[in-house]
Amino acid sequence: MVDRTTVLVLGTGELSSELVLSFQRLGTRATAVPVPTGAAALRTLIDRLTPQLVVVQSPASDLDADVVEALAGLDEVAVFPTPTALRLASDREALRTLAAHELGLPTAPFWFAGSVDELTAVAEHAGLPLAITPLTPSVTGTGAGYSVLSRPEDVDVAWHRAVAAGSDRVMAETPVDVAAEFTMLTVRTQGPAGPVVQFCEPIGHRRDNSRAGGGPLELWQPQLLSEPALDAARSIAARIVNKLGGTGLFTVDLLLGTDPESGAEEVYYATVHPMLTGAGFVTTRSQRLSQFDLHARAILGLPVDTIMISPAAGEVSRPSSDKAALARALPDALAIAESDVRLSGEVCVALATAPDVVRARDRAHQVGAVLGQAAAINQTGK
Repeated sequence: MVDRTTVLVLGTGELSSELVLSFQRLGTRATAVPVPTGAAALRTLIDRLTPQLVVVQSPASDLDADVVEALAGLDEVAVFPTPTALRLASDREALRTLAAHELGLPTAPFWFAGSVDELTAVAEHAGLPLAITPLTPSVTGTGAGYSVLSRPEDVDVAWHRAVAAGSDRVMAETPVDVAAEFTMLTVRTQGPAGPVVQFCEPIGHRRDNSRAGGGPLELWQPQLLSEPALDAARSIAARIVNKLGGTGLFTVDLLLGTDPESGAEEVYYATVHPMLTGAGFVTTRSQRLSQFDLHARAILGLPVDTIMISPAAGEVSRPSSDKAALARALPDALAIAESDVRLSGEVCVALATAPDVVRARDRAHQVGAVLGQAAAINQTGK
């Protein structure tokens, strides 16, 4: 590692802030800045701050194409993730095509559409229902623009919902019988004999989309899998991560399904983010090294381990605008056994550990309910 390495994190918010702290604890000069607009602004930033490392921690949709090209041309600076990985991350269509057709990873049947007419044609060909997802990726876990198309007359609604999320194309998928959605945090480092890939315990997650605007994103680690399913998940994660290349932590999202004939568990690839996402917040309580520590260490070429020290769970939601109400609720929230809370302007994370994941999920839900109830009481004046 370069003595007193200067690290520039492109992107602001809770994920970037935590990552900066992990870098700083390892003796670097690290700072996070908003993503620059245009190659010239990036060049000015690099000349002013003279970093040795640039780490992109921002949705690929926030990066101009010329910024990605400029990052690729920074010979004097190491860029993480690689510009190639950034290009793929910004193009969900290319990424899914690569995963399914080049790597042969198992996926749900999928099609792409660039207009209402094209989506109508896909629906007529594939049949309904279809899960409609914007092709603009997000690392926030908000699910913006997602919908399930179940009636032909709703094609226009599904299309415009996706477009409103900032996308001009959509992916339509035939829903598989999903027993669980989970994430494999995968760390790629460089060892003496070549690249080394390590895995965290799988992280389960779900969002209550029955609520207006979507409910909290619930997280838990570990997601229990059979040994064959865990082996399949690790194989899928390793193949896509090795294809993207570079070093650091990658967030690989997967689906757990069931073979209708044999009843055996099947694992499907969903997507990959070559950076940190909200799904990894739970590692701040569950692991010896959080996702932020792992990413920083891998980028700096330092040893890593993915040891889980306790089952844990969390709920991620948008915080109440009334900070005083949240502050008043903190004593009750933190009185719940083995609990923790992360509050910022953009995210509210309720966390808890326990001897088993069932109790951890229950405790995290209690913490989230206390914080949510305080905000609701304040808003209603009761």
